[in-house]
Amino acid sequence: MKKILVVDDDDLIRDLLFEILEDKGYKVFEAENGNRAIQLLKTERFDLIITDIIMPDKEGIETIIDIKKRLPHAKIIAMSGGGQLDATSYLSVAKKLGVQHTISKPFDPGKLIALIEDLLGE
Repeated sequence: MKKILVVDDDDLIRDLLFEILEDKGYKVFEAENGNRAIQLLKTERFDLIITDIIMPDKEGIETIIDIKKRLPHAKIIAMSGGGQLDATSYLSVAKKLGVQHTISKPFDPGKLIALIEDLLGE
């Protein structure tokens, strides 16, 4: 069973992703911010990480940088609904940092599943 880490400060988004991904047969772990994600990465191995960009405590860009330092080949999907800048600006930075795919919120669950399946070779 493939393991996916979902990093998002929004409980509703985490719950939605948990349901969607669990229904597709994935083992889902959740983190409410980048600090918690980095803690989980110390004890678990994930096949994929899905992270929001705008979060308190440790935001997504910083989290992506830390993940890539520890795990250069980590598969990451970055997502954003915007913030002070539009989502495209944040997501283009994430892309330059080496994430494989980006997706804007609100997202189409079918499109997200297609990106996941592409990354995991399913």
